[in-house]
Amino acid sequence: MIKAIVNGKSSFTVNQGEQLICNDKVVDWSGVQLPNGDFSIIMDGRSYTAQVLKLDKETKTVQLQIAQQVYEVAIEEPIDQLLASMGIKDALVKKINDIKAPMPGLVLKVLVTPGQAIKKGDPVLILEAMKMENVFKSATDAVVKEIKVKERTAVEKGEVLIVLE
Repeated sequence: MIKAIVNGKSSFTVNQGEQLICNDKVVDWSGVQLPNGDFSIIMDGRSYTAQVLKLDKETKTVQLQIAQQVYEVAIEEPIDQLLASMGIKDALVKKINDIKAPMPGLVLKVLVTPGQAIKKGDPVLILEAMKMENVFKSATDAVVKEIKVKERTAVEKGEVLIVLE
């Protein structure tokens, strides 16, 4: 059983076996992906066109547009529901505490400061390695706890560059 939470409010339980069951009611539906990437869905005799605006597999959320209305859908799989019932909902969230050098290189620029709040995808550091500039981006929302390196210094593979909390 999958739980879908729409726009942070409406909750639906969905079971897919031979039939689709939503909130204990059999749903008659069919759907196909269109050549442009949208989806054509027929549900209970009504036709809809859905467009996936954003898909985030890590947070298990999808943003859909159906008939000019945008819906944010969060998916909870059985393991997520079990962990939530045990009070350890975030147990599967991978916590990243530091950014390490994947190869030897030279720190060109540090783009953050200690105590700075950063968002997933924010650039944090530029490392030159093998004559190429590599921009390191945050893999998660975090706060910069400590910067372990200085600009224009050489680093080794695996060396901690920035500590996050």
